[in-house]
Amino acid sequence: MPKHAILAARFGIGVEVDQDLGENNRSATGFLPPAEFDKVADAFFADPEKGVRGWERAIDAQQRIRRALDRILAHHGSGDIAVVAHGAVGTLLLCSYLQQPISRKADQPFQGHYWTAALPSLMVQHSWKPIAPRG
Repeated sequence: MPKHAILAARFGIGVEVDQDLGENNRSATGFLPPAEFDKVADAFFADPEKGVRGWERAIDAQQRIRRALDRILAHHGSGDIAVVAHGAVGTLLLCSYLQQPISRKADQPFQGHYWTAALPSLMVQHSWKPIAPRG
């Protein structure tokens, strides 16, 4: 079973995959060791209109992600949806819905968090909360 189908199977819901919900394009650098990655990610969020070491600009990634979710929501009926994506995707989308500048301050504190927004208003109900207790 594909990884994206696990949540859907658990709850008996459908799955829609949209490549535009993918993480920011950072193929120019490939894998970076964690300390170096954090420095480059800090720069990515600090200057969203500037490309960092060939990475996709944060502002472009945010617009791409927002358009993807807008397309999904345009044909969504009633009920909740879950968007499962990379942490930076969630951060860029959260900043967009909060109508605040892109900032790493809005990033999840560590992996494994979620936030919610009400449908159809997209008003953020709460910021990042852990999916499970850490440890």
